[in-house]
Amino acid sequence: MDKEILYQKFNYILDKNLIDEISEVGIFKSFSKDDIIIDINQPMLHIPLLLSGNIKILREDDEGNDLLIYFLEAGETCTMSLTCCMGTSKSKIRAVAEQDSTLIMIPVQKMQEWFHINESWRNFILESYQTRFDEMLDAIDSIAFLKMDERLYKYLVNKAMLNDSDTILIKHQDIAEDLHSSRVVISRLLKQLENEKKIQLGRNKIKILPT
Repeated sequence: MDKEILYQKFNYILDKNLIDEISEVGIFKSFSKDDIIIDINQPMLHIPLLLSGNIKILREDDEGNDLLIYFLEAGETCTMSLTCCMGTSKSKIRAVAEQDSTLIMIPVQKMQEWFHINESWRNFILESYQTRFDEMLDAIDSIAFLKMDERLYKYLVNKAMLNDSDTILIKHQDIAEDLHSSRVVISRLLKQLENEKKIQLGRNKIKILPT
């Protein structure tokens, strides 16, 4: 079943021979929601290709608090882990399953080998770098230029799009941790957004209202 998902997600991205080789050398793994997939300072021996589910990529400050950098969807890989692999260093990010997720882990040596000999893999990696770079710039812009209520609303809309649903199942504390804020501030801003008819609050769920 995992091999079928691999073909479905990457058939139009990578050539068939490479997909066959990935399925032979890769390790299929499943993770439950909130499982840590890659942790900070973990030696990077494999890179992940996400087959199903969603993953959030986090950075950690000096006090041990997490800051959301970007989300990964099925059919994508984490370029921050790629960078660590290319330098054979330890992970500088934490990857956490946003939903139940399945991945295939590819040995670092193969990733480097394919980059030099396989055009479809090289294009996939370079396009992944560009996508993640744009998302990190967007995250920096949000922190630097948007007020917290605007960041919060953008965060909620992005999560709704990611989950393909206008209703998000999430606790206020989880949002606060992702946005590097406090639960009290987030709860107040959520109520403000509800008063502005942008969202509808429920018990551990938030519905994005049409604008």
